[in-house]
Amino acid sequence: MKFIDLFAGLGGFHKALHELGHECVFVSELNSELRDIYYENWKIKPYGDIRKVTSENINLIPEHDILCAGFPCQPFSKAGKQLGREDEGRGDLFDEIIKILNYRKPKYFILENVAFIAKHDEEKTWNYIKNELENIGYNVKQNIYSPQDFGIPQHRKRIFIVGSLNNLDYFNFGDIDKLKTDNIDINRFIDKKPIITKHLSKENLECLNLWQEFIRSIPKENKIIGAPIWAMEFGATYPYENEFPHIMSERELGKYKGNFGKSLANMSKEMQLENLPSYSRVEKEFPTWKKRYIRESRNFYIENKKNIKDVVKKISKLPSQSWQKLEWNVGENERDIFNYILQFRASGIRVKKVDYFPSLVCTSTQVPIIGWQKRYITKEEGLKLQSLDGLLLPKSENSAFKALGNAVNAHIVKIIAKKLILIGDQARISTIAQHCIGKMRGEVQN
Repeated sequence: MKFIDLFAGLGGFHKALHELGHECVFVSELNSELRDIYYENWKIKPYGDIRKVTSENINLIPEHDILCAGFPCQPFSKAGKQLGREDEGRGDLFDEIIKILNYRKPKYFILENVAFIAKHDEEKTWNYIKNELENIGYNVKQNIYSPQDFGIPQHRKRIFIVGSLNNLDYFNFGDIDKLKTDNIDINRFIDKKPIITKHLSKENLECLNLWQEFIRSIPKENKIIGAPIWAMEFGATYPYENEFPHIMSERELGKYKGNFGKSLANMSKEMQLENLPSYSRVEKEFPTWKKRYIRESRNFYIENKKNIKDVVKKISKLPSQSWQKLEWNVGENERDIFNYILQFRASGIRVKKVDYFPSLVCTSTQVPIIGWQKRYITKEEGLKLQSLDGLLLPKSENSAFKALGNAVNAHIVKIIAKKLILIGDQARISTIAQHCIGKMRGEVQN
């Protein structure tokens, strides 16, 4: 069958359908660097802005049987501003898919996006998507999957939306659910001695060593809290439950302490705010979750103060507030940071169990770190986590991981496509055959 690959990126859809024996006849990708890489990988030259194609000459898109599209997810991602369809330049790109589906009427489509799109704007976005697809004649089904569901050690929930012009009764995501496995071996995805790798910088390593000193200073009988540890709250007393700093006068706020117990007295309001955690400078009441994190961090400090006060002084001198926060997601397991998967995130330094990697995202600043090797994962390991083994990537680290963060996992697409297209065609042929047999029997009887 013939397929088209929209918002193609590295070509995750292409790899999946190519391995199933289908032929790509049209590609679009806005990023010029990725267009060049796509050509190197697949020997087909992508068009640029799909809006230009649909508005000026939609006939450039040939007849095809399957439309594939991982339309831009940033407008709907929980990590973004969640502007959805109001995101100028990106939020309305789904409408280009509708134009092409309506014009060429391929038998099938497979779409992919962030899982949150199903809940965005109180489900109005999802209802719009589903209604638009159904209004042009498609039967639609959807489900959410992550690579870890199928033995690939990456936590990356995405919604997969499938459609057919014919009845979709034959297609059941429950059949795909049967292929799920709990058997995940992270070591199959990690190179023991990669040729090219990026090791932790001196500053990153010093930061992690400080937090390791912090962890080791906590008495074994004291539990390390699962909530984010916000060290700026250690010694802080500024109000956050019923009052909050923004609504308080300079005089009122001067009675309290800010970051790491620093007195806010004899400061201008501007200086007082600068000496508070960045998340406390908001102009409205703190949400419940933020109050809980502050409360738990302060209580944790009070419980452990005599053991951690010296290392906390060192942590207070770290150059970024994000480095002064720790997310200990390994429970009561061994208290050695370097035995786990790590990430430097805006929300803090995240420590995760060695069962799967956090989701690859489109920024090189959050590339997962293999703690016991004190290095970032390589581009080749990133390809494995997206089931894109063997493909070429942009040469720069930033561009490569941005492309991987935006890519669709080829293995999941392949599983879905096999069930949707192969079984769908078998069902359609069977229906046609039964219709012909019935017609022949009728003619014989007449």
